[in-house]
Amino acid sequence: MSLDKLDHRDVHAYALGLGDDALILAQRLGHWIARAPQIEEDVALGNIGLDLLGQARLLLTYAGEATGQSEDDLAYLREEREFTNLQIVEHPNDDFAVTIARQLVFSTYQLGLYERLQGSTDETLAAVAAKAVKEVDYHRDHATRWTLRLGDGTDESHARMQAGLERIWPYVAEMFVPWTDGLDGVAVDPAEIKPEWTAYVEGVLAEATLTVPETWTAPGGGRKGMHTEPFGYLVAEMQHLHRSHPGATW
Repeated sequence: MSLDKLDHRDVHAYALGLGDDALILAQRLGHWIARAPQIEEDVALGNIGLDLLGQARLLLTYAGEATGQSEDDLAYLREEREFTNLQIVEHPNDDFAVTIARQLVFSTYQLGLYERLQGSTDETLAAVAAKAVKEVDYHRDHATRWTLRLGDGTDESHARMQAGLERIWPYVAEMFVPWTDGLDGVAVDPAEIKPEWTAYVEGVLAEATLTVPETWTAPGGGRKGMHTEPFGYLVAEMQHLHRSHPGATW
């Protein structure tokens, strides 16, 4: 295999990982529709999920060009171990504060990633990032406002927001593990994002009177197809209709 073909394959694998992040988080956020604490949050979280789904569709379509698979093939016909999303996006919603904690840390990471990816030498990835960065900026703002509201609110809301951070924090480290060898100029080294991510997130937590958790670090491995137990249930639910009616079109 030539170097050009190898690079092309790796670019599509990179797009697949980013697309899986967006797809799985969109699926998680969709669970809040008709369950959020306010009607406005049904709409807000649903819209954030739709933004992420739009990103996923573009990225999965691009990734599928390498193998001749459609976005539906990649979303609905892969096995659990074939997904390469970060474990943080598959974490169950649990309490509303857990969802907000997940949104704060992940949207801050995703914003830093897309801001850099706009300069990618890959025109498709750069175009996806240019569109997505505007959406993710809102996602981060939404999570920030809720973090401040819950953290600096009542004793109950403060305690639940702190507990939400404790639940999510073990999965933060995986976001910054390098996984883009050989894609200089195309992909973003996630380690580059960490300093500004830390400054922003810790600034929000301080303003919200919350404490940066000191907790264990999850083993990670999502980029290599190693996932948490709840992920299997999520995939089964997401793929059920498509697998039950093979060949159906929408």
